[in-house]
Amino acid sequence: MNTSRLIFAIVLAGLFSTAVADSPKMKMTTDIPASITTPDSVETRLGTLNFFDGYPDDATTQLVYDNLDFMNGVQAFLNAVPGASAEGFRTGWATQGATNNQALLIMENLMDSRSLYLTPNTESIYHMAWFDTSEGPLVIETPPNVLGIIDDHWFKYVGDFGNAGPDKGKGGKYLLLPPGYEGEVPEGYFVLRSKTYGNLMFYRGFLENGSTKTSLENTRKHYRVYSLADADNPPPMKFINVSGKEFNTIHANDFNFYEEVNAIVQYEPNEALDPETLGLLASLGIEKGKEFAPDARMKKILTEAVAVANATARALTFRPRLDAYYFQDRQWFTNFHGGSYEFLLQPGVRNLEGRVLFHYYATGITPAMAMKMVGIGSQYAAATTDSEGQPLDGSKTYKIHLPSGIPARNF
Repeated sequence: MNTSRLIFAIVLAGLFSTAVADSPKMKMTTDIPASITTPDSVETRLGTLNFFDGYPDDATTQLVYDNLDFMNGVQAFLNAVPGASAEGFRTGWATQGATNNQALLIMENLMDSRSLYLTPNTESIYHMAWFDTSEGPLVIETPPNVLGIIDDHWFKYVGDFGNAGPDKGKGGKYLLLPPGYEGEVPEGYFVLRSKTYGNLMFYRGFLENGSTKTSLENTRKHYRVYSLADADNPPPMKFINVSGKEFNTIHANDFNFYEEVNAIVQYEPNEALDPETLGLLASLGIEKGKEFAPDARMKKILTEAVAVANATARALTFRPRLDAYYFQDRQWFTNFHGGSYEFLLQPGVRNLEGRVLFHYYATGITPAMAMKMVGIGSQYAAATTDSEGQPLDGSKTYKIHLPSGIPARNF
């Protein structure tokens, strides 16, 4: 380009720039707030995100979709831990013969470390069963002087029986109704309604002078479960001693977790859980009536998601940031932050971290565990560190300092 043409081009460019800068504001022009615009490039923890007039490019689109699936995988774990824990009971008890309503597992010789459970003790006589109402209402006859609960397949409270229940420890007849039941409800029963077909049940019998005899005799004499349709001719019960048996009742902390949750979704009615959580699960491919078959990409993402979610649950449980400690200078904290068995901070506001804190390491949802019911219910506390703030070490012996007048105990 010769000199005259170059000068002309520069002048023309200058005139054009001036014309644009000085162009009049049109009548329909709207000033766009910077807060609603998207820059062409944004630096984030995911890396650089690139846009053309707000339109994400291919690399950015893939990056954010991978991240969305990852976040949904983490949140699915944290929100569905209660259900997976209930499913862990179902599958674990089934290995010991609890495959129908007439089977009751009993720790006749008390609990020990061979069977894998969350938060049991070695001083109660545990009785456990899985109820299924898919074929109709169930009658449950309970023995006296027990502390029992029924929770649904998503680990939501259905009802108490025994000392904290309406029979007030005298024993009674309960009628467990299936989801959406609209049939006749006969009189003479304490009626319980569950939103799921599957329900977990366990109750504690109590030692008398160190003996299990009275409690076990009461169970064999009074405990019965049968279909309401069979009330005139109930089938025989099967009592199974599982003390000392090796079996697992704890949910998975790896990819299998999603398989456990999928089993619940496929079996139970959608109405048993809220649409948001079911939608979260559906985004991962867990949806009623459909096969859960993630491709290689999705399985890799979910495998990483469950690892992060498990670490998150452990932090929330073992090193809670909630104001859950009983004393500022001690290590003991409450299982039910805020004193709500529904994990409510206030009406309509769920304490999500508190729910994870409880369900990740404990079992059994009932008001009797969250409220002070002296002589009837149960109160629980947990500690995960010693007086120096160090994690508890299973190879060491610790002394628990109890309230005044109660001797300290080693564990």
